[in-house]
Amino acid sequence: MTDLTIVEFAGLGPGPYAAMLLADMGATVIRIERPDAQPPRATAISQRGRAKRYAADLKNPDDLACVRKLVSGADALIEGFRPGTMERLGLGPEVLIADNPRLVYGRVTGWGQAGPLRSTAGHDINFIAVTGALAAIGPPERPVLPLNLIGDFAGGSMFVVSGILAALMAARRTGRGQVVDAAMCDGIVSLMTAIHEQIADGEWTDARESNLFDGGLPDYSVYECADGKFVAVGPLEEPFYTRLCGAVGLASPPKRHAPADRKILRETFSRIFRTRTRDEWSALLEQGDHCVSPVLSYREAPRHAHLAARGSMIEIDGVSQSGPAPRFSVDVTHPSSGTRHRVPITSALVADVTD
Repeated sequence: MTDLTIVEFAGLGPGPYAAMLLADMGATVIRIERPDAQPPRATAISQRGRAKRYAADLKNPDDLACVRKLVSGADALIEGFRPGTMERLGLGPEVLIADNPRLVYGRVTGWGQAGPLRSTAGHDINFIAVTGALAAIGPPERPVLPLNLIGDFAGGSMFVVSGILAALMAARRTGRGQVVDAAMCDGIVSLMTAIHEQIADGEWTDARESNLFDGGLPDYSVYECADGKFVAVGPLEEPFYTRLCGAVGLASPPKRHAPADRKILRETFSRIFRTRTRDEWSALLEQGDHCVSPVLSYREAPRHAHLAARGSMIEIDGVSQSGPAPRFSVDVTHPSSGTRHRVPITSALVADVTD
């Protein structure tokens, strides 16, 4: 991807993270920021890898002309404003794709570019609420927020990145660019495909903690240990379940399919896992196909032996952060902090990029 140039219009959440992923994969990412934006700190991890940063007042005709010139030489752009904002600024897809017919115009929003809520404010919590995802997560008493992973980053960033990459392939084949409308609500619905399959098969109910992946099964659940910490237990397949039961001292695997059997098994596992600390169980069970893992805090996770061996967490400018993902056998990625120096956009600077 080293021959790709992406123009990012500064925003929050899914847009910067999507741009970071593309930069990690080798794209040249140029970020357009407001003139009054604060310089990014080293802890602004999602802003790493930017090749250039320009300050541009998009209401200033001269700056606007420079931005249009810059985009005319780019392969794609990413913006996350409310629908209609870029059009009002004179930077809508009709204008920019007319300037650059091969341009891929990536738009990542919560509600998408069409629909009755398109111009309505919202956050991750709202998008996961209307799609059914939030209602399915948590104990029976109330839904629980799964951080902002599902809406902003899985439903937003990942879908705009995959859409941009697919549209870039098409543009190279056909010479025609297009708009990628990545709505988080659409992405969340797509992420729930496995749940939709279970619903279609009559294997999912609306009651939380009564289904396969929501804590309803004692053999796919979380258990407290002697030190108050937790282990995640998930031996769904029979060979793994049999192996785990033997390892924790059960002479024969208890029955686990009928509701009454599940209640007894949960009580049994709860009692057993409270007899040792989390790390003692991890040492005993993490290897050997038992499907048991320690529940680690975000501070503990980088020190986990497997993540450490893979370099899943790296350090840039003294800040611990995720390493590049996915990984490539030929085009090895080397993420860097990029530049944090921003300069006012001018025709001369743009010419250096586009010529």
